Amino acid sequence: MPNVDVKHMNIKIVLPVAIVVALVIGVVIGHFLPIPGGAGSTSVLGKTAVSEAELDSPIGSYTVDGKTENITARQVLDSSTGVDGAKQKDGTYTLPSMDKTFAYARNQVILKGAEAAGFSAYAKKNLQTDDYEAIGKQYGFSADATKELLRQAVVIQKYRESVITTKLPATPTMPTAPSDGNQDTATADYAKYIIDLAGDEWSADKNTWASTDGPYYKALNGYSISNDSATYEAALEAYKVAGSNYQQVAAQATAEWRNAANKLLEKSSVSIYSLAL
Repeated sequence: MPNVDVKHMNIKIVLPVAIVVALVIGVVIGHFLPIPGGAGSTSVLGKTAVSEAELDSPIGSYTVDGKTENITARQVLDSSTGVDGAKQKDGTYTLPSMDKTFAYARNQVILKGAEAAGFSAYAKKNLQTDDYEAIGKQYGFSADATKELLRQAVVIQKYRESVITTKLPATPTMPTAPSDGNQDTATADYAKYIIDLAGDEWSADKNTWASTDGPYYKALNGYSISNDSATYEAALEAYKVAGSNYQQVAAQATAEWRNAANKLLEKSSVSIYSLAL
């Protein structure tokens, strides 16, 4: 899926936005069930492809706070493959799968929750661009669909950041391998790399470990390390510790987001009229 770097917010949005949300949220059983042949669905019932005129026919619906909104084939396609991407040689359009329709519905439920919480997004201010045609053209999305996808993504990202209390550390980067291939050569750069990651576990004043019960000490106590000397091999071990720590914190953040999102989903319901796979 394409990446769009939203520089103003220092985040990366991945299109299609509906799939972003769906990947981290579980389906709430009992609220999200396929119901073939719902109200207003007769034009798509039993079909796997539709004419251009039928793209705006309902293929499902979702209900939030007692208000029901129809889901059209065009809306789901605009948030997943793009309408043109679903066009077949005979001029008809492949209906989006149930999975894509569920993803769209879940995304809309969370979007409405985010908007109800007061979050919004504006093109120039939040995205630093208004050239939606150029962005969308790369991936088969229309300018209008691209603009809306990015708006939704920013709103949901703002909401996500507001409900997650876990603070992610910086993503660790691997140390640069020695140019001569000798991993046993000790350098000040590798020492700095390790000490920066170890933080309070290292005492620069004492030129040794400040504590012996931390994860970095446990992984690196067998290596010779000082303020200005450490090997690439030791730096790699430090990188592994940093990566493990990051994954643990990221898992906590993901769990927080999943719980917050599911609280919104539990109050909603989704019906799917099309059984396209």
